[in-house]
Amino acid sequence: MRPDIKNTLRTAVRRAAIAGGLELAHGLSRAGMMAAARGRGAIFTLHHVRPKRARPFDPNAHLEITPDFLDAALSALKRDGYRFVALDQLPEALAAEGGPVACFTLDDGYRNNLDHALPVFERHRAPFTVFVTGGFVDRTHTLWWETLAEVLARSAELRFDFGAGVETLQARTVSERQMAFNRVADFIHSRDEAGSIASLNALAMARGVDPLAMTAQLTLDEAGLRRLAGSPLASLGAHTISHRSVARLDKDEARREIEDSARRVEAIVGRRPLTFAYPYGDALAASPRDHQIVADLGFTLAVTTRPGTLRAPAPALHALPRISLNGHFQRARYASALASGIPFRLARG
Repeated sequence: MRPDIKNTLRTAVRRAAIAGGLELAHGLSRAGMMAAARGRGAIFTLHHVRPKRARPFDPNAHLEITPDFLDAALSALKRDGYRFVALDQLPEALAAEGGPVACFTLDDGYRNNLDHALPVFERHRAPFTVFVTGGFVDRTHTLWWETLAEVLARSAELRFDFGAGVETLQARTVSERQMAFNRVADFIHSRDEAGSIASLNALAMARGVDPLAMTAQLTLDEAGLRRLAGSPLASLGAHTISHRSVARLDKDEARREIEDSARRVEAIVGRRPLTFAYPYGDALAASPRDHQIVADLGFTLAVTTRPGTLRAPAPALHALPRISLNGHFQRARYASALASGIPFRLARG
């Protein structure tokens, strides 16, 4: 069997298994089973919120949900008894008596957060936090995952140096493009991130793709962020300057990335942010060292992308878990299933 076909089948089987697990979790939750898995509530992660567009090759589809799904998810969580609270008020909410709480966060500061997400949050009176990457605001840094997707969408092959000379990757089919995307993404995450992204940007420019123009097209500038922050429901948090994994930086550079991003947000809204999100946010991207740096810099709390609900007693406030609202699983009952905490309990065995 061809590797690209095998990869397509593997992806389909994995998504079917996840969907099946979510259906099971939803059923168990509705039956009142494993109620303790819910904990005190959940923090949800979002990125893009926009109407769905048909794209044959869409490797970032998991980072995108529709406004209709967001609306349905918020309605479902309301029915489940969740109380919506602002992220920076989470410590007080967890200390208080009452039902489960839900916080909503959006990473990177996309334009659609203002155009499409804000109206939905306003309709439900749900507070939310947008984590701002300073280099995106100032158009000095690029969204490599968007750049790479655009290059591959236009290409039949990709020539890239993975450290041992230029290799040629086939990109004729959707599956081949996905395999090439994964190979480059793994390389970026395993080496000097800035240098790898610079190489990708140079390749993109040679193919007629302007990465900085994509940054300007997709993300909010300072004026847009001020408009967003003008809503009483919205707050801004820090998300570094370059969107690099802080765990792979030396201590001084990691501290500068975090501190400079706090100052950039303060320059936009006139007050220092209390919250921080680690780029990528998994265990390899945010280490205990980084949790301590964030605490030392005075942030009230910080969020990872490690999946899970908010446990009692009070969780570690500078390494909080979040639950992704994933673009491949856009059903309201899946939001309820995830918030129940049952999928994560089942995954742990």
